[in-house]
Amino acid sequence: MLSVSNIDLYYGASHALRSVNLHAEVGQVTCVLGRNGVGKTSLMRAILGLKAVKTGSIAWNGEDMTRLPVHERARRGFAIVPQGREIFPRLSVLENLQTGFAPLARRDRNIPEEIFDLFPVLKSMLNRRGGDLSGGQQQQLAIGRALVTRPKLLVLDEPTEGIQPSIIKDIERVIRLLADRGTMAIVLVEQYFDFARRLADNFIVMDRGEVVLAGDRAYMDDGEAEVRKFLTV
Repeated sequence: MLSVSNIDLYYGASHALRSVNLHAEVGQVTCVLGRNGVGKTSLMRAILGLKAVKTGSIAWNGEDMTRLPVHERARRGFAIVPQGREIFPRLSVLENLQTGFAPLARRDRNIPEEIFDLFPVLKSMLNRRGGDLSGGQQQQLAIGRALVTRPKLLVLDEPTEGIQPSIIKDIERVIRLLADRGTMAIVLVEQYFDFARRLADNFIVMDRGEVVLAGDRAYMDDGEAEVRKFLTV
């Protein structure tokens, strides 16, 4: 289980996160909701070690991760599908997938066949450059690259952004399948309420660097109006 407890994070004098708590269980999807600029990506950066927290703690299965560097968290199974995908446009699809080998022991440096079962289009495009793929295909590649690392914690930062509806459905199917396998905890950052509601086992809503709502899927249904008011401009 991921346990984020009372973390505060600053960018210079700007107080980006204020006593934020988040818990994510293996086998479940935990959604982080909120408008642009409320601290969602800052929270992901803190979890992954890309930005140091000022106070509070981050733990994985009881192990304190708060001061561990990024590469050590990756070796423990933390992986991210970043906002904007951030694939390598000049590398082939195969080479992009192989960049996921970095945190793995040499014996594990192979691409699991299940990635091509989940995203068949990638197998047919292994030799194409990443930059030649459509936005939806690049998103599938970014998820596949993260899965190469055999993650125990998978963070997806707004995976539906700029993606056509048919690919969103494919991504939704894959996220649910991965969660149901019970081998990883999934943290999903999202602004699209309906997509999040279909997937979430639990959720938090952020506003101005704070958690303003938290609950389970039933609360998302019963309190839809309350949640949505924090998602609209």
